[in-house]
Amino acid sequence: MSGGEVHIAERGRPLGGPVQVWLNFRLVPFVAAMLMKILTYTLRVKYVDEGPVEDLAGNERFILAFYHRRLVMMPKAYPFRRRTPDGDPRGVAILSSDSKDGERSAATWRWFGIHAVRGTAGHSGAQALVKMIRAVKDGWDLGITVDGPRGPGGHVKPGVLAVARKTGAWVVPVCVAYEKAWKLRTWDGMLVPMPFSGVVVRYGAPFQVPADGEDEPFRVRLEAGLNEMETWSERAF
Repeated sequence: MSGGEVHIAERGRPLGGPVQVWLNFRLVPFVAAMLMKILTYTLRVKYVDEGPVEDLAGNERFILAFYHRRLVMMPKAYPFRRRTPDGDPRGVAILSSDSKDGERSAATWRWFGIHAVRGTAGHSGAQALVKMIRAVKDGWDLGITVDGPRGPGGHVKPGVLAVARKTGAWVVPVCVAYEKAWKLRTWDGMLVPMPFSGVVVRYGAPFQVPADGEDEPFRVRLEAGLNEMETWSERAF
């Protein structure tokens, strides 16, 4: 991957003419990202149980696993700056679909230094898994919405465990709680913090998935941990 660059036209999905591309996939993402950054600057953020994750950030690869409704402020859950042994900069990557919406999303997150692994968790899920596995092996950490992109909400899908098993990356449950937030009318009830709210980023205990054996016990463990965090988030303030 190179800086989150995307070229949907090569996939047979043209973005439109130059003006449409500039407006819909450059200007709109820029404005959205700047508004998010301004909102972020007003928030009071603190971290809970971050010690084990900071230790991993030394020389281990890990996957931040979280529910889709917490996506908006998840960039705050990755305050790390990392490099490969060769000195190449690395950070966190997310899965972004091979679609126009995916291009818009990737272009927005690029302003936060978040890179896009292009693929769809639906009909071409196997290809998306291969791309994520390759990204980890190339030195990237991952952020995965484990119940996305369309739910059902609060249910962990097995993809994150497959990536962890194939790469040896640690799985880190994470949740972001808001003092005050808007709840959007989306399938997952997406949460957007109100300006000047308090925000708490809480990490769960990291774990690895053995190269052999069943994934289901780990899927249940991750789902139980994230659901406990959801309950915690409602009373965090």
